[in-house]
Amino acid sequence: MGLTGEDVAHLERCLALADRGARTAAPNPLVGCLIVRDGVVLGEGWHERPGADHAEVAALRAAGDAAGATAYVSLEPCCHHGRTPPCTEALLDARVARVVVAALDPSSKVDGKGVAALRGGGVTVDVAEGEVAVSARRQNAPFRTLALLGRPHVTYKAAISLDGRTATPAGDSRWISSPDSRRLVHEMRARCGAVAVGAGTAVADDPLLTARDVEPPAEHQPLRVVFDRRARLPAESALARTAREVPVLVVCDPAAPDRPDLAALGVEVLTAAPRPALEELGRRGISSLLLEGGAVLAGALLAEELIDRLALFVAPLVIGRGPCVVDAVLPEGLAEAPRATGLRARAVGPDILLEAELREV
Repeated sequence: MGLTGEDVAHLERCLALADRGARTAAPNPLVGCLIVRDGVVLGEGWHERPGADHAEVAALRAAGDAAGATAYVSLEPCCHHGRTPPCTEALLDARVARVVVAALDPSSKVDGKGVAALRGGGVTVDVAEGEVAVSARRQNAPFRTLALLGRPHVTYKAAISLDGRTATPAGDSRWISSPDSRRLVHEMRARCGAVAVGAGTAVADDPLLTARDVEPPAEHQPLRVVFDRRARLPAESALARTAREVPVLVVCDPAAPDRPDLAALGVEVLTAAPRPALEELGRRGISSLLLEGGAVLAGALLAEELIDRLALFVAPLVIGRGPCVVDAVLPEGLAEAPRATGLRARAVGPDILLEAELREV
């Protein structure tokens, strides 16, 4: 059956609930759930962190008696034993009459089997289409990318002028974006598993790359990654000096010189090209990477189709000359140029944040 406006509104509430786990649920998906009977919300729940109750179990517990009710859930319920029992069993045991799912789970352990288990138990299951389904898939882009591609979902974040410059000809890039935008970037860091820069940015800006000035304070800091082909990160850099407090990974070429001074400071050095490096992060359970700065690095990843999302903070100033947002050799024809989808914009202080998808899975 088609979904009603009320169904869609309940699924949108599920997405809002799911977002409460954005800092802590990874590498698990973000999931929110509502239990509704006769138009009355009996219980709400969301998945907070690995090992904690799944959203469906939390919502059922809050509801108490859910017999004959409808369960709305932002992601297909799991049907396998992991750290917790299957949510399909919990829903069947609660004798819900209907389950409405915003998006299917593409992981090999589920992939439609949760819906099949519920329908096999006599439950009516409806799967959403349209905008709410797209929103649900985008919300879990990191989980989906890790499950389907074996690497983190990569978001390229850059602060640019109205004419697309990331710095002046002299390399001055602080501060193009506003304090409001910089605060939002810290929240983005708090939500991701890794944050990365190129060697040029690491040397020129000497960033710390931690999530600061967020409320509440971040429970964990992202892995800090430097794509440093020639292994030239200074031992006196802020990243190297704090590597024992917050891990740092330097990705370099096989021909790069040995850096025992970095190892002595606790910096991990990985010899790999960008794609194998991202796959290694995936094996470590890192599902999201925020790529900050570095037009050359961004161009290299873009050319290899390794950037999934763009997040561009456009500031109201014109620089005129200087490096552009992406430095890459790409197809000359418009027909072959990478084309983004789902363009959306919102004001962040005096800036505009433009977000778009280069790859959706």
